[in-house]
Amino acid sequence: MEERLFEVTVKGEKKRYPHGTSMEEIARDFQGLYKNDIVLVFINGRLQELHRTLKEDAELIFVTTKDSIGMKTYKRSMNLLLVKSIYDISGHDKIKEVRIRHSVSRGYYCTVNGDVTVDKEFLEKVKERMKSLVEQKLPIKKRTVTTDEAIALFHRHGMYAKEKLFHFRRSSNVNIYSLNEFEDYYYGYMVSNTGYLKYFDLYLYDKGFVIQMPTKEEPTKVPEFKPQEKLCQVLRESEQWADMLHVPVVGELNEEVIEQGANDLILVQEALQEKKIAEIAQQIVERQKVKFVLIAGPSSSGKTTFSHRLSIQLKANGLTPHPIAVDNYFKNRTETPLDENGNYDFECLEAIDVEKFNEDMSRLLRGEVVELPVFNFKTGMREYRGDKKKLGEQDVLVIEGIHGLNDALTYGLDASSKFKVYISALTQIHIDEHNRIPTTDGRLLRRIVRDARTRGTSARETIRMWPSVRRGEEKNIFPYQEQADAMFNSALIYEMAVLKVYAEPALFGIPKDCEEYAEAKRLLKFLDYFLPIDSRNIPQNSLLREFIGGGCFKI
Repeated sequence: MEERLFEVTVKGEKKRYPHGTSMEEIARDFQGLYKNDIVLVFINGRLQELHRTLKEDAELIFVTTKDSIGMKTYKRSMNLLLVKSIYDISGHDKIKEVRIRHSVSRGYYCTVNGDVTVDKEFLEKVKERMKSLVEQKLPIKKRTVTTDEAIALFHRHGMYAKEKLFHFRRSSNVNIYSLNEFEDYYYGYMVSNTGYLKYFDLYLYDKGFVIQMPTKEEPTKVPEFKPQEKLCQVLRESEQWADMLHVPVVGELNEEVIEQGANDLILVQEALQEKKIAEIAQQIVERQKVKFVLIAGPSSSGKTTFSHRLSIQLKANGLTPHPIAVDNYFKNRTETPLDENGNYDFECLEAIDVEKFNEDMSRLLRGEVVELPVFNFKTGMREYRGDKKKLGEQDVLVIEGIHGLNDALTYGLDASSKFKVYISALTQIHIDEHNRIPTTDGRLLRRIVRDARTRGTSARETIRMWPSVRRGEEKNIFPYQEQADAMFNSALIYEMAVLKVYAEPALFGIPKDCEEYAEAKRLLKFLDYFLPIDSRNIPQNSLLREFIGGGCFKI
């Protein structure tokens, strides 16, 4: 009997393959159509790993490391390779825990707890072991076990954060990945073998090391390691808060929700943030000559609520703060630059009338009366409505805008008159030892919730716009963060458990047949790790209120 062949369509090209042909084999045939390594595949619209086999006629869309999903898969798989190599070099009996902590430069900061010394010699051995495993092209195998089996397995392996995580698992099954005898759990898809993981480097840093990896913009190039000392200090402090509160991982947060209801946790976390805001206010007061407090940060960092709370602390120190929105200095719509797609680019510095902004601020600094503009977003014109201002001895302007850290915005102002604050939601809790929570995921969930509540924007539309938002941040905000005089982490250790209640209905509303569904599915799986927390006990001045509503500030 003649074997039946199934038709596969890729970028308009058609080929036939027998039942059971692996997607990896098919990917090799079509690799020439792609500039970068294929790592995943959409089979008739459903995202799958390459170990999947052909069972029917299919339209395939391959995912490469040039795609966001593909690069996340690359980095996730690299973590497995790294952890496996550390255990191989040191021996399982000498390792208590390998922890992948937070982003540094273009990589991840990691620590090793056990009877090992993390030094140059150690890293060289790990690096050589990783390269050896890459050359062997070992398959990354996937198997499914019951949740109870996963709990027992990770207890035996001493991965106690994973063990605790699965005590709260709703699903009855868990996917386990393995490299030879080494078994682990990872949140998301993986590459099919170690041969894909060619590009990386290791650097000693702080009390551990950094694994530096490519970006989706340049998937075959390991960027130069550039440590960001100020940002890393904030991340270290935030992780210390998580350890102090005994909730460094999701499993322990869930235990806190069950045993204590999380009320004390909420109050202590809020108190820690208020203490930090008070410290920043004190730094501003001690500088005496400061007249302009410039606040900048990426989307959904809570800049508006932070500026209100900082203003209250400045008032408590005898100063009189006045809010100024840089957006009011937008150029008239007819003068706004266009991006590469012919759309108005409101995020570039050239969209701001920088010369007029500096002229007005300089006049205020000289003690003159200045009428400030108001930008009419409906007409696209700058207007004057009699808002006159003069700075007294105790007056300071609190200026919020994405370019606040860029000296090109305030070129006409004396450095001693400026105090720059960088704010971002730098998630300090982790899923487990080897699965970190990207800060971008926390901000995206915040934005999904806020957009749905205040703008009537669907989760699908927010996800669709997110890559453009991220490109603007990479260009206009992140390059200047180390120039800040102070940094503030707006992430709350309990917030994912609160956002879950608001975000899940919005994400479930995304149809399966649209491009944004894969991202919605990933976020829903992520939120499933968390037990929900009722928002009623969250203080009205909490930064989280900016997104879920019910706050005391008029924003």
